[in-house]
Parts: sequence; structure tokens; C-alpha cells
Amino acid sequence: MDSFNGDPLSFNTFLSMSGPTKKDMNPQPEMFKEALTALSLEMFKRLIQEEDAVVLDTRPPEAFIGSYIPRAVNIGLDGRFAEWALLLLPPDKPIVMVTEKGREEETVAGLGKVGFSMVRGYLSGGFQTWLDRQEPIDMIITVEADELAMDIPFDDQLVVVDVRRKTEYSDGHVKNALHIPLEDFADPGVLADFEDHHNLYLYCDGGYRSVTAASLLKRQGIHNLRSVAGGWSKITEEKRIETVKETSLLN
Repeated sequence: MDSFNGDPLSFNTFLSMSGPTKKDMNPQPEMFKEALTALSLEMFKRLIQEEDAVVLDTRPPEAFIGSYIPRAVNIGLDGRFAEWALLLLPPDKPIVMVTEKGREEETVAGLGKVGFSMVRGYLSGGFQTWLDRQEPIDMIITVEADELAMDIPFDDQLVVVDVRRKTEYSDGHVKNALHIPLEDFADPGVLADFEDHHNLYLYCDGGYRSVTAASLLKRQGIHNLRSVAGGWSKITEEKRIETVKETSLLN
């Protein structure tokens, strides 16, 4: 699982906060009662349409990529959930949740821990409710490292994007990869780095962060992208992909 990738101050602050405790989970504070509302599909959609609520999908990345609600943001609950939520989600917009069954309170606890108070509830029945009603879906294409190796020499529009932190990138990355740490994807200005004709291949260390980054890009209308399965750990096993180090970035 990918590690936390914020700045050192944020990391030290969050060390004492990570992981829901029994106090966080039971009982919920008064302000979070609304967050634990089981929303009908009709109410869920109304909040998206009328309040511009952000759909936060906390399922594991491997479940999310195959099928999800269009424009949803994936921040997997089993990663550094609270930290990434704080860094990536807009604080001034309501949130509606899609979670695995039985993990609603855990999700709310993580959001509440970092100050989110505009959580309107979760989709009753989870993503299966959305599927059962045959609502529109989206997906994120994943490729293996060997597919990336085959595409690099023949695709002039291919852009490899490394979403890991600076120390990871400096220690080794795909040659000519564009470095955009995941936390920077909260800034819409990051879209200026991409053109419509670009074929984006995103990778992190293991796949968690690249799927989150892909969901954020697709939310902004960039759909010509792929996430590299297994990330850097698999890329280093593929000898046809040239990698380089840039330790000067750490000075």
C-alpha cells in the first residue's frame, strides 16, 4: 500500500490522528448524525444535482476501477484516508459517500477527524444500488507494466505521470516522466499540464495513489488516461522501461 505523501509537517500532525479509534466510532458526535443518514438513490442524486455534492467513493481501488459513479473521487478507506481527504477534497462542498457495507461509521470518523462537517450521508445499499438501477457508470483503464513498455516507443502522444512524492521520484522514476505529486491534483491548475491529445499513463508505488489521481482527472473531464497496475514496484521489474534517478532534487 502506498505511504503518506504530504509534507513533513502534515505527516507529523497526522501521526497522532491516523486510524479510527473506538471513541471516534461509537458514539458519533451530534454533528455527524446527518453524515450517517442512509440516502435513497433519489435523494443521493438530488444532492449531487442541486447542491453540487462531491461523491466520495471509499471502496478499495481495485473495486473502484472496474465500475463507479461518474465524477466520483476515490480515496480508499484502507490507505491514509483522512490525510488524503484533507489534502484533496474541497472543504466548502457537501459530500455524499459510497462505502463498503458496514464501513459507513469508519468513513465518517475519518472525515470528522480532519474537520469535514458537510457530509450529507451515504448511498443506501452502496454502489450495488446504483448498479441495480442501471444508472450511468464510468471506469478507469489499467495497464500492466509490460503494456507501458510496448507503448512508450510507438506513441508520440504518450505522457507518463509520476504521482509519488519528491523523495520517491528522486530515488528513481521512468525517464521523461512528468512529476505531479498526488496532493497537487487538488489544484485545477494541474490540468494546464495536459492537452486533449495526450495519452496519460499514471503510476505511483503500488496503485492506490494513481487511481485517486485518475479519478480526480476524470472528474475534471480528462478521460484519456490509464493507471499502471502495481505502479513503480512492477515498472522496475520491466527491463524495457528506462528509469533514471535525480538525487539533486533533494538538495
